[in-house]
Amino acid sequence: MPKTAKPNKKQEKSMEAALWESCNKLRGAVEPAEYKHVVLSLIFLKYAGDRFEQRKQDLVEQGLKEYIDTVEFYTAENVFYLPEGCRWSYIMQNAKQPNIFQIIDDALSNIEKKNKQLAGALPNNYYSNLGLDKTKFASLLDEINKLDTVKDSENDLIGRVYEYFLGKFAIAEGKGKGEYYTPKSVVNLIAEMIEPYDGKIYDPCCGSGGMFVQSMKFVKAHHGNQKNVSVYGQENTNTTFKLARMNLAIRGISADIRQGDTFHNDQHKDLKADYIMANPPFNQKGWRDDNQLIDDPRWRGFDIPPTSNANYGWILNILSKLSTNGMAGFLLANGALSADGTELAIRRKLIENDKVEAIIILPRNMFYSTDISVTLWILNNNKKARVVTKNGVEIHFRDRENEILFMDLRQMGVPFEKKYVELDQATRDIVIRTYHNWQQVTSVETGRAPSLQDYHDEPEFCYSATRDEIEQKGWSLVPSKYIEFRNRDEQIDFDTKMQELQADIRELLQQEEESKKELKMLFEKLGYKIC
Repeated sequence: MPKTAKPNKKQEKSMEAALWESCNKLRGAVEPAEYKHVVLSLIFLKYAGDRFEQRKQDLVEQGLKEYIDTVEFYTAENVFYLPEGCRWSYIMQNAKQPNIFQIIDDALSNIEKKNKQLAGALPNNYYSNLGLDKTKFASLLDEINKLDTVKDSENDLIGRVYEYFLGKFAIAEGKGKGEYYTPKSVVNLIAEMIEPYDGKIYDPCCGSGGMFVQSMKFVKAHHGNQKNVSVYGQENTNTTFKLARMNLAIRGISADIRQGDTFHNDQHKDLKADYIMANPPFNQKGWRDDNQLIDDPRWRGFDIPPTSNANYGWILNILSKLSTNGMAGFLLANGALSADGTELAIRRKLIENDKVEAIIILPRNMFYSTDISVTLWILNNNKKARVVTKNGVEIHFRDRENEILFMDLRQMGVPFEKKYVELDQATRDIVIRTYHNWQQVTSVETGRAPSLQDYHDEPEFCYSATRDEIEQKGWSLVPSKYIEFRNRDEQIDFDTKMQELQADIRELLQQEEESKKELKMLFEKLGYKIC
């Protein structure tokens, strides 16, 4: 890594911290959970304004001054045309005016009207109704004014601020109260494994659109053509849906993002995607009533996912959207690897139908909002030997029918911000190389990088299991049941641990009920009735 990288990273962090500090001064009128929405629309205005001024200057320098107010000369370069009252320079000139909130609301409204791709993406009369302190708000505008969004355009300002603010809120309010978002290192790992060079990409719970942003960066980094990629997504929460639309519009990513509950109002019923990347809500309860979605075509050929947990509903939704050769990478809580009952029946059929390609356990403490370890699932609709051309290169896939690759990354990754873990590039390279060695043929004729080698099982890290082995283990997908452990005190048996924990909880609950009965009897003997 170049020596100049460290100062830049420190500068980025100080920018995010400064924005948080400015927002924190607004506390009272606005709670921390809302900070990101206050800041991100302003960053959008700054970004759009900077890009507009840059394009305007280019036209002047090219001798096209007479066209500086011609919309087409901006949209042709993927720049939003901004009327004068919508420009960041105008907003800053009026930052201390009593009507600044209305000026910003009008700017957002007019930009949306002038740019069809932003229809429904920007907040409507948002700032005028917040009741913010004008002096403190002016300080926030001053902080945002310091951002050089043109110079920093490739670093995904909106994504970075969104993640930072979510994390700060989660830490401040306690685990489980913040929203979930996917760490960039995990998104990069998914993209580097399934390689979405071209075709249709889908995310059924797309959040702020981070999966799409990182996917496009992957395509660009590998000299692919972004025009060959089509983006589809769905998000249920209205404010997050708007944020995704705004985030992708800033990046120039054309996308079909729709709002609605993916289970009850599927907006992409006929979609067949080549790549799916997703981070669904973990262990979502009450996602459907007992009499809902009974005959849904997404579960056709499988048992109906239970109402108590949406994990397998997400899996079957994702599977139903895959094209003939489609691949999916998504995160789930570890419990989905060994759940019993209906989930076991679905998991068994997934394995028998040869849809599961790889199961990767990630380290703990990767998320701000929860410290649990989670699983990366890779589904593949075609595990047969075949030749596929990606980005102009022939890739020769091995015949991996009736096999699943298991990987355990819990001892990998690097610490950051003292108590969290991320998968740095060196770690990801090891995982990706192992996966591609297992998945692809090593041959000079393939045109692949010379780093490809024959795959070998490795204790503590990876194991390629056959369907027969998995059947013998009761159709469990817990990696520790297959990977050989030599250097740890014990082999982790998730099923056994969970059964022991369940037994302990049952015993505690029984003891609690007995204690309640004894306490009730005691009060009744004293002449007091407890309802």
